[in-house]
Amino acid sequence: MGKTYERIDGRLRTFIGNQPVFFAATAPLAGDGHVNLSPKGRAGTLAVLDDRTLAYLDFGGSHAETIAHLRENGRITLMWCAFDGPPTVVRVHGHGEAVFRDDPRFAGLIGHFDPAADGPALRAVVLVHADRISDSCGFAVPFMDYRGERSLHADYFARKSDEEFSAYCEGKDHVATSIDGLPALPLPLPPRTG
Repeated sequence: MGKTYERIDGRLRTFIGNQPVFFAATAPLAGDGHVNLSPKGRAGTLAVLDDRTLAYLDFGGSHAETIAHLRENGRITLMWCAFDGPPTVVRVHGHGEAVFRDDPRFAGLIGHFDPAADGPALRAVVLVHADRISDSCGFAVPFMDYRGERSLHADYFARKSDEEFSAYCEGKDHVATSIDGLPALPLPLPPRTG
C-alpha cells in the first residue's frame, strides 16, 4: 500500500541514494506536445539537499527536453525503482529549474556532489523542489543485477575541451530548442562560474 510523506526522511534518503538509476519525467503545457522520460545514472550525480529539495547534474549528449520543459512550466517527477531488495517505487512530484553554468548559484550547488561526478559535458544543475513525495509497491518491477557504471559518456566527453563541447551542443538538433520548439539550453553554452 502506497504512502505519502511530508519530507524525504532518512529511510527515503537512504533508498534514493542506494539506487543506481532514476528517471526524470517532464512535459510541455501543450496538449499535443511530447512527454519526456529520461533515465539518469552516473554515480554521484544526484544529491538530496534537504528534506524537500533534490538536485542532479545535467550532462550533454542528447536533447535538452527536460531543460525546455522546466523553463516553460517547471513541472517534473523523479522516480526510483528497487531492482533488488524489497519491492519499492518512490516518486517525487515537484517543480524544478535548470541552474545554468553562469548562474551565481552554480558553484555552490556543485559542492553538494562527489567531485568525481563533475566533469566534461556538464550543462546545468537541475534543482527539484518536492510538492508530493510518495512510495508504492514495486511488485511488478523485475529483479535486475547491477554490474557497474558505464564510462562511455564520461570518456567520450573527456576528450573534448569546453570550447569543443560548446560547438558540439550548437551542432546538435533539439539542444537550443526542444522537439516542440521551446527554448532549451542557452547557446553559446555559458562559461562555468565554478
